[in-house]
Amino acid sequence: MSQRRILPLTAAALSAACLAGALVGPAQAQPHSGTTAAAPAAFTHPGVLVGRSQLDYIRGKVQAGAAPWKGAYDAMMASKYGSLSYAPKPWAVVECGSYSDPNKGCTDERQDAIAAYTHALAWYITRDDRYAKKAIQIMDAWSATITDHTNSNAPLQTGWAGSVWPRAAEIIRYTYTSWPNVNRFATMLRNVYLPKVINGSHSNGNWELSMMEAAVGISVFLDDRTSYDKAVARYLNRAQAYVYLESDGALPKTVPGSGLDTKDEIVKYWQGQSTFVTGLTQETCRDFTHTGYGISAISHVAETSRIQGEDLYPKVGERLRQALGFQAKYELGTAVPSWLCGGSVKRGLGPVTEVGFNALHNRLGYPMDNTQKLTEQQRPAGTNNLFVAWETLTHADNPAS
Repeated sequence: MSQRRILPLTAAALSAACLAGALVGPAQAQPHSGTTAAAPAAFTHPGVLVGRSQLDYIRGKVQAGAAPWKGAYDAMMASKYGSLSYAPKPWAVVECGSYSDPNKGCTDERQDAIAAYTHALAWYITRDDRYAKKAIQIMDAWSATITDHTNSNAPLQTGWAGSVWPRAAEIIRYTYTSWPNVNRFATMLRNVYLPKVINGSHSNGNWELSMMEAAVGISVFLDDRTSYDKAVARYLNRAQAYVYLESDGALPKTVPGSGLDTKDEIVKYWQGQSTFVTGLTQETCRDFTHTGYGISAISHVAETSRIQGEDLYPKVGERLRQALGFQAKYELGTAVPSWLCGGSVKRGLGPVTEVGFNALHNRLGYPMDNTQKLTEQQRPAGTNNLFVAWETLTHADNPAS
């Protein structure tokens, strides 16, 4: 299959390839056991997706009226999520079927989590305690009410909402003066959310990656090193099985226990795609929207790990960089070759590029031309109303560690 052959490299590309090799290292090519020790001796707080130094950086930029942060902040606050009259709609049992049919609390839960995160960010940037109190009101409403997630999409729904709640909770718990019901919220995360996500899923890769994002964030909030290690081990296995690199060999890697033992089974799982090229993902030929979910979750866990001082970018960074670049190329309109997805892709990657682009290009200096063009074109990145929100504000050109 000639498409898998490496084209002659320019000097710049050769240099980038050598740099990429340094980023990846031998650890990426190996399966990861459930005993991976990833958790820090002590967790850093706030430390889910955004840390204190990052928050301080964006606060200064917004207060100075600097672009793109001020525009991103204004867009966030103009959304329904930023309104001080926002009213939470908690459900005792959230029932989500395939494609949210039935949808009993699914949209309400996801949107309320995003609203809590939005108000937590607004609190930190403005120091107006009305926003902190609104975030607390939303989180308290759910911690007083929810008992379970049910139906076929329960693991994914739990992953999406469970990814966002800890971002809001970390900011409020560690930067605001008082949250009387914080322990009840922690109990909610421990008893209602963590058990649904921690053991993963053998469904499409975006499911398990989002579930592991939730498990990692919840583990940070709970200071739960055992769950953190378990989630990171599963995340590393899934990340290398989600994004293909030519160094993987003739076929993509699989998750241990997946039951994908033959080429035909793997090709079917990869949406019928039988030509594998660097940057292709397991869901590229499904659609770019679901692919974006998987890529975003990879970047979010890596970013949280960096804040926690146990950096996973050396293990997943090259896969993330290549996945972003490959999808961005076609999202920008490049003609789709006949060997890729039968010559047609379903675009719609979503606002998912800021975190990975900032980490890999701005902090580490890797070339990412297609990703940069798409990222800048989409600014200010908003929310996908699921688990991605306001990442131009939080991560655009943010050098803070």
